[in-house]
Amino acid sequence: MCGRYAASRNPDDLVEEFEVVARPEESLEPDYNVAPTKKAYAVMDRAPRDDKAAPPRRELAVVRWGLVPSWAKDASIGSRMINARMETVAEKPAYKRAFAKRRCLLPADGYYEWYTPQDGPKGKNGKPLKQPFFIRPTDGGVLAMAGLYELWRDPTKDDGDPAAWLMTATVLTTTAEDAVGMIHDRMPLFVEPDRWAQWLDPALDGTTSDLTALLVPAAPGRLDAYPVSTAVNAVRNNGPELLEPIAAEPDDALF
Repeated sequence: MCGRYAASRNPDDLVEEFEVVARPEESLEPDYNVAPTKKAYAVMDRAPRDDKAAPPRRELAVVRWGLVPSWAKDASIGSRMINARMETVAEKPAYKRAFAKRRCLLPADGYYEWYTPQDGPKGKNGKPLKQPFFIRPTDGGVLAMAGLYELWRDPTKDDGDPAAWLMTATVLTTTAEDAVGMIHDRMPLFVEPDRWAQWLDPALDGTTSDLTALLVPAAPGRLDAYPVSTAVNAVRNNGPELLEPIAAEPDDALF
């Protein structure tokens, strides 16, 4: 699964890189420890809110990580829906409507995964301590993680309340291959730049089109992974120091 990631890009840079024409009023600070239910940027193609008949436009939006289906009774379900498995996303009731029409990209510097050493130190409970790794593109570029977004109407809010609608998102995952699979058996799916337009196009119906052909795991050698401090385990810790590599134990030298 993908349970934490880093997203420190300036919104101006994201607007340029993803050719965005509409940006949110809210500006997010760099986040080196994006966790479930936190806010993050997402790129999507959708019609303007004040003119649904207009053609879709490329937007940079602020979403909450953890998809809340439109039929959910409350938003708390989102904390358990941060990932959607690509193998079943088209059939799962929570995701299939979003997969058909509401696809997005979640820009990231990289993501964290936890590896359990075979003969490493153990915690107070007797279980092996997990070592966090940061996984990022070797060229330092942005990762465009494949995602889905959804809009949820809070029934406790009045119609005119800006907080009446909540936009949430989830990250699509697949089986981890190559060396990344040694750390964890799942990984995010990425969308290459030449496929962004197709993936985001709401007219491309996910119920009739083979959207899976647009999504591929990162090519061998494209991702770099290295151990980082266990400070990332606590959501309250947030800063560029979380991305600093630490000396690997012999059992952690996977790459």
